[in-house]
Amino acid sequence: MSYVLSDGREDMLDVSLRRDEKRKFSLTSQKYAFKMAIGRKWPLEEPEKFYRVSDISMARFQNAGFLADFALATESMLESLSYLGPLRNHPQRTYQWSGDTPSSVGQTGEYAVAAILAAQSEGRQLNRGPRRAKQGFAEFIAAWLKDLGVIHDFSVRPVAKGRKEYEVLVKTHAKAPEVKITDVGFGVSQVLPALVQAFYCPPHSTVWMEQPEIHLHPQVQAELADVFISATQARENGKERHVQLIVESHSEHFLNRLQRRVAEGTIAPHDVAVYFCRRAGGATELEPLRLNVFGEIENWPDNFFGDEMADIAGRTLAAMQRKRELSEQGGMQ
Repeated sequence: MSYVLSDGREDMLDVSLRRDEKRKFSLTSQKYAFKMAIGRKWPLEEPEKFYRVSDISMARFQNAGFLADFALATESMLESLSYLGPLRNHPQRTYQWSGDTPSSVGQTGEYAVAAILAAQSEGRQLNRGPRRAKQGFAEFIAAWLKDLGVIHDFSVRPVAKGRKEYEVLVKTHAKAPEVKITDVGFGVSQVLPALVQAFYCPPHSTVWMEQPEIHLHPQVQAELADVFISATQARENGKERHVQLIVESHSEHFLNRLQRRVAEGTIAPHDVAVYFCRRAGGATELEPLRLNVFGEIENWPDNFFGDEMADIAGRTLAAMQRKRELSEQGGMQ
């Protein structure tokens, strides 16, 4: 178990609780000298809940009490973490909302519509950055759906006055009739929870999403990178939100757009971290990829997105061979 305290430029403090080959734990630091308590040198205990140095282990030292603050900070961070899974709920013809405020859209997006209604009732207003127009929450989400190209218009309305049932109505293009979300493509209902969660989560929180690009065509997958960049830069009621997103994606289009925005200066490379997940035996290893100011990844893993050049060359040769065969067949007739 390790902790590092950094100001973004350099590490100011590091602490590690490690177990050696004899299964004994030791507490070490490169920048801080721990002083053992007077008396018998009792062994240290294993970490509690994988992130906390136990009170008994801290008591073995004269100056280790501050480590409890690291555990509290970790717990605060975990409490601010929300998760959206890869498979979202199917759209419904009506949604129930009694006026409550959900903490998130839920692991399958089941509270996405309730979150929109709650944010709207609370008067939350967002804009995409400095000197950009403010919009109410529902209007803000609708604008992003339109920019993604999945719909032309979007609204959430009660089925009747005084009812607690709501319907999501969309128009696929300007002249199309307004229909329920259940009557349009599946992709709209799948991307909606991802959009809502990215902007609904509280400031200074972390959102973890798995495969938000599912059921979206390549262009929308690319545009989704712009949505998430905006989520980290958006302002709410005039204040920066400072939201962090962790996105697990299999989309080359998503990554290409992210690289392009780094090259264009829309987002700085130090605000982006890219990792390649590799299976190693029975475990998964994370390999950091170096992203420079030109949007280039300097240490591409082998066959990261398959052998693209081999596929292009093979397709070209096969096409040439097929054309030759067709030409020869035409000459024999």
